[in-house]
Amino acid sequence: MLEQSTSLHHPPPVPTSSQPAWTDEVWASNKDGTRRVFCNRSLNMMNIEAVGFDMDYTLAQYKPETFETLAHQGTIEKLVTNLGYPEEINSLEFDWSYMVRGLTIDKQRGNLLKIDRHKYVKVAYHGFQELSRDERLDTYHRGTNRESFDEPDYTLIDTLFSLAEAYLFSQLVEIKDKSSDPVLTGKSYAQLYKDIRAAVDLCHRDGTLKEAVALDPGNFIHADTNLVHLLRELRLAGKKTFIVTNSLWDYTNVVMNFLIGDKVGAEKDLEWLELFDVVITGSRKPAFFAKESTPIYEVAPESGMLLNTDNGTPLAQVGTEGVRPIFSLEEEHASVYQGGSFPVLHSMLGVEAGSHVLYVGDHIYGDILKSKKSLGWRTMLVIPELEHELTVQAASPTVAAELHSLRNRRDALDDQIQRIQWLLDRHADGSRNGLSSQDIGNYEKQMGELSHARQVVREEHRTKLKRFHEEYHPVWGSLLKTGYQNSRFASQVERFACLYTSHVGNMRFYSPLKSYRGLRDLMPHDVDLA
Repeated sequence: MLEQSTSLHHPPPVPTSSQPAWTDEVWASNKDGTRRVFCNRSLNMMNIEAVGFDMDYTLAQYKPETFETLAHQGTIEKLVTNLGYPEEINSLEFDWSYMVRGLTIDKQRGNLLKIDRHKYVKVAYHGFQELSRDERLDTYHRGTNRESFDEPDYTLIDTLFSLAEAYLFSQLVEIKDKSSDPVLTGKSYAQLYKDIRAAVDLCHRDGTLKEAVALDPGNFIHADTNLVHLLRELRLAGKKTFIVTNSLWDYTNVVMNFLIGDKVGAEKDLEWLELFDVVITGSRKPAFFAKESTPIYEVAPESGMLLNTDNGTPLAQVGTEGVRPIFSLEEEHASVYQGGSFPVLHSMLGVEAGSHVLYVGDHIYGDILKSKKSLGWRTMLVIPELEHELTVQAASPTVAAELHSLRNRRDALDDQIQRIQWLLDRHADGSRNGLSSQDIGNYEKQMGELSHARQVVREEHRTKLKRFHEEYHPVWGSLLKTGYQNSRFASQVERFACLYTSHVGNMRFYSPLKSYRGLRDLMPHDVDLA
């Protein structure tokens, strides 16, 4: 198993005297960089009227070593019992630390790819076997057609829920390539992936995962003592708070009871709803962000019964007296709904413009991209892996400068070699144009010395860069970098997330009225002036 901190997704610590909450000046002078909220697009919280949250992997941080292992085991069970896969795959084990977000699955070829922002494949594995540079280039960059790396032939691992299925895909690719079992040899790589997705859906439909979490939430979810304080501070600052989650009410109630009150089983109650104005479950994001009207039902929290509404307005129930109370933000606790779409939510919150809403989520496509592009909501992306990335950076403060220096030396040597080569090529027809045989000999000798020096620097640079990336992850390197370029994942973070941070609780280290300011955009010609 790859070595990686088991505290990867831990919530931030409770504020202390050395790292106080926002009531001190910590937001202007952070002691711990892993607690920071980073800003791509300036955002003034005074203009935000409502702050909303996704639940899974946003408010609730799952423990990958238990939750993703459970998902991996459940998916294999469904493949064997429901889809006819050989029983030998029951013995497959799961290494929760191997996969990372931001990878791309090539469903047609059985490959996993790490791609930069220019859609250049920098790292590629077939199953667990790395492709050589020539294999990688021949497959993806030397053809006449430019690959899009989009659906239907590719899929992006952009949520932490996808790590177990990506790992299982690589395992099945390895088995298929070596197996004589007709069930596997008769399937394409794309069919393997399709079957895995079908098995995952079966796990969700029959409650395999959620029943286990409900029995022992603490085994699968990190407790977070900051959440209650954060939500109260937002509400004291005049912000409305809401949840929009794809999870249904029964599971939402289990998770939120554990997070807010450390209550499980028969201890569960509805007190946690007092911290929210609206809770929408079963939202079907990203469809929730579409303009099309979708039925929305009120959920009776005590029973889970769905009650009809007219775009959120309660309807009288046949056989009962009167009409249920109309939704009001003055109620003691949030009203709970299932389904619907954003116009109803805006109406409930009294929000006139999408730019007055900040939505916090973990999923680039399902939470961030659609809400920002379609509605103009301001967005914050939660990236639990960011804490590890920042820790590695802080532990190697001089490495970036050393790599920059080595790269400059490589560039200088390349430039000298290319100039001499050009000069010699000009005289390759024998005209010499004034160059003596001694001149030519001197240039060729100089070329040899420079080429040797370049090889030494290149090897030193490659070795140091490889070791530095392995500090982030021994296989895939940094989540946000691919070589010197931003990764495809980082590019999406930069384009679609107004803010990003390692954990939702980091908001507590900043004033709920803070003005977040983006950095000055830099182009290559700006760097020397920065």
